[in-house]
Amino acid sequence: MRKIVYLCIRYMSFAKNLLAASWLLAMLLTLTPARATGRMDSLLFVEDHSIDPATKGELRLDIDGMSFFRNNEYESPLAKGYTLPGFWLRPTVAYQPLDGLKLEGGAYMLHYWGATKYPNLNYSDLPNWKGSQAQKGFHLLPILRVQYAFSPRLSIVVGSLYGHGSHGLVEPLYTEELDLQGDPEAGVQVLWDAKRFSLDVWVDWESFIFDNDNHQESFTFGLASRFLANGPSEWAHVYFPLQLLAQHRGGEINSEAKDREVRTWVNAATGAGLRLNLNRGCLRDINLEVVGTYYGQQSGSLLPFNNGWGLYSKAGITLGRFSLGAGYWHGHHFVSIHGNPLFGCVSTSEEGLTIEESRLVRFHADYAHAMGHGFSLAIHADAWGHLGIEGTDALGAPFSKAGALSLSFGVCLRFNPSFLLWKTAQ
Repeated sequence: MRKIVYLCIRYMSFAKNLLAASWLLAMLLTLTPARATGRMDSLLFVEDHSIDPATKGELRLDIDGMSFFRNNEYESPLAKGYTLPGFWLRPTVAYQPLDGLKLEGGAYMLHYWGATKYPNLNYSDLPNWKGSQAQKGFHLLPILRVQYAFSPRLSIVVGSLYGHGSHGLVEPLYTEELDLQGDPEAGVQVLWDAKRFSLDVWVDWESFIFDNDNHQESFTFGLASRFLANGPSEWAHVYFPLQLLAQHRGGEINSEAKDREVRTWVNAATGAGLRLNLNRGCLRDINLEVVGTYYGQQSGSLLPFNNGWGLYSKAGITLGRFSLGAGYWHGHHFVSIHGNPLFGCVSTSEEGLTIEESRLVRFHADYAHAMGHGFSLAIHADAWGHLGIEGTDALGAPFSKAGALSLSFGVCLRFNPSFLLWKTAQ
C-alpha cells in the first residue's frame, strides 16, 4: 500500500510540474501572435483528401515534409528508450485533369541524423523479416497516388494512401511515431464522408515477395468509422468510433522457406466520446472518451497470447494552442499491432517477458501552432506510469516491478507549401 501511495504522489507531482511548465511555455509563446491554432494531430499528421473541382486543370508542385526530434526515456521493461532525430521529405507533382480525378507522383525520403544506411524493405516492422540489402544515405521510396471522387462524399484511392494519422485510430491501436518513421502506406483505400457517418477502409501492402525471398508477404487491412449523434460544431458533440486492424503474413511463393508459418493478428476498438465546444476565451473545448479494445491471434503461434482486451478512458482540454489531458489504461493479455508497446502485455525489449495485466496512467501536454503558408509547429510531452508490473520472464520465472515512470518529449515542424506551375484554360 505504501508503494502505491508513493507512486500516486510521484505521478501527481510530475503532472503538476508538467502543467506548470506548459502554462509557462504558453505565456512565452503567446507573445508572438498566431494566424491559426489547432490540435497537434490535425495540424501535423492528417492529410486533407477532398478534391476541389475549382482546381481542375491545375499542375502543382507540393513539397511536404517534417523535421522532428523525439526522445523516449522508457523505464518500463516493456520497451527500450530511444531517440528519433531527423526528417522526412515528400516532394510530389499533382495534376487534376477532371473534376473528380487527381494524379500525384514523386518520392519519399527519410533521414536520421548520423545514420548512413537503411533497410530496403518496409522500415516500420520487425527486424527479422527486413531485407539484408540496404540503401545508403537515406531511405527512398517512390510515391504514386491516383484518386477518383465519385461524389463529394465517396472517393477511391489506388497507390499511396492517406494513411497513418489520417485514419484517426485510437491510441491503443496506433502510435503517432509511425507518422515520423513509418513508410507511406500503399495499396487501395475507400473514403466515405457523410453528415452523420464517416468511413475509411484500406489495405496497406507492407511486404511484397519474389521467388526465393526469405521473408513473408505482409499486408494490413484497416477500417476506421465514426458515427455522429449530432454535428461536430454542436455545443455537446457525441460520437461513437468503430475500428478494426488485421495484419496478415504469409505468401504462397517459396512456401518451403524457413519461418513460413501463416500469421494473422486482429485489433478492434469501439466506444463513445463527448466533446464540449465551449469557445470561451482561451478555453476551446473539453473532450471525454472511453474505448474498449480487443486483440486476437487468429493464426500462428508467434505471440504468447491468443486473445486479450483493454479499456482506455481519457479526458482532455484545449486551452488556446495547448491541449492537456490524462488517461487510464487497463489491459489483459492485450497486444497492439501498430500501437505503442507500453499499452501491451508483451515486452519488445526483453525477450520472453510477458505480463498478465497492464495498468497505465498517462499525462500529456501538446502545443500546436499553425504559422500560415503551410508551416506548423508542435511541441509535446508525455508521462507514462505503470502501476505495478507482474508477469513471467523467458524461463517462466515470476517477474515483478513496483512501478515504472516513462517520459517522452518531442518537437516537430511540418511544412507543406504548394506552388501552382500551370493551369489549362477553361
